[in-house]
Amino acid sequence: MIGFLMLNYAFLSWIKPCTFIPFLVSPDAASVAGQNYSMVSEFILVGFSNFPQHLLPIFFLLFLLMYLFTLLGNLLIMATVRSQCSLHTPMYLFLCALSISEILYTLTITPRLLTDLLSTCRSITFVACASQMFFSFTFGFTHSFLLTVMGYDRYVAISHPLWYNVLMSTRTCAHLVFWSWAGGSIMGMMVTLIVFHLTFCGSNEIQHFGCHVLSLLKLACGKETSSVTLGVILVCVTALMGCLFLIILSYVFIVAAILRIPSAEGRHKTFSTCVSHLTVVIVHYGFASVIYLKPKGPHSMDSNTLMATTYMVFTPFLSPIIFSLRNKELKNAIKKSFQRKFSPLSS
Repeated sequence: MIGFLMLNYAFLSWIKPCTFIPFLVSPDAASVAGQNYSMVSEFILVGFSNFPQHLLPIFFLLFLLMYLFTLLGNLLIMATVRSQCSLHTPMYLFLCALSISEILYTLTITPRLLTDLLSTCRSITFVACASQMFFSFTFGFTHSFLLTVMGYDRYVAISHPLWYNVLMSTRTCAHLVFWSWAGGSIMGMMVTLIVFHLTFCGSNEIQHFGCHVLSLLKLACGKETSSVTLGVILVCVTALMGCLFLIILSYVFIVAAILRIPSAEGRHKTFSTCVSHLTVVIVHYGFASVIYLKPKGPHSMDSNTLMATTYMVFTPFLSPIIFSLRNKELKNAIKKSFQRKFSPLSS
């Protein structure tokens, strides 16, 4: 974990200088469809550069506070789960894995965004751009896979409570977490290799504050660009919609099991264990659909930039808040930890 964060720190230190690393292409790559293009050797992240300059410090402060709260909130959840023996259950193991993926996702996106808000040099090399795309896809898909696993965990706990300890053993939970991370890494590597196999020529301005795949594909040239774009969209949509379908299917069985509980109090208590997870799923897929499924229209680049922050910055910010406030057991454990820390005599 520490080694990976050091690697991430090194990656973030690469991307600021205005020097560049030439991208290896074939000698004939500059000629596409019978036309000559100047090859792109680095990208410029347009991001918030078109916004009024007096707004940039405000955005910087806002995103910095959200970034710090995201890190502290997820670290607090992980520390609480580790310190409270009552939380050493599969659900909170998955929650810790989810917190790690969110921390690493924000480390991939937000520091670069904060740096560019206060800088006039917004260039990024091919290597740094590919690294950012790989890590953002890896942690983003890992997040989706873990949400799916958490939905399955709630289904087993409610629909098959007597078999829960057998079906969700420590070994099984470890395998589910491992395959979630492995699946995210495979998706990140596959999409990154497909995209950066293309030739980029002409304009080098990415209309985004990060190496966003759709914005980057608009800069590619060649006959295979359209097919690659369609392939990337199909792969991503299929994976995300597959996760969403499995989550919905889990909740169909969960609702059916809850309706069989005779007392209203029992139904309410049982469903309350799912509220935080269900809320995060709605927020995660809701903001993602706003970004990626919005109809084409006369949207300005500035509005698209602001909309992108809702998914890449605001969603990770909301997640620890939702789990801390909507999960009664975790909320009580956090209170108990603070009381033990700051009021040792009374405890």
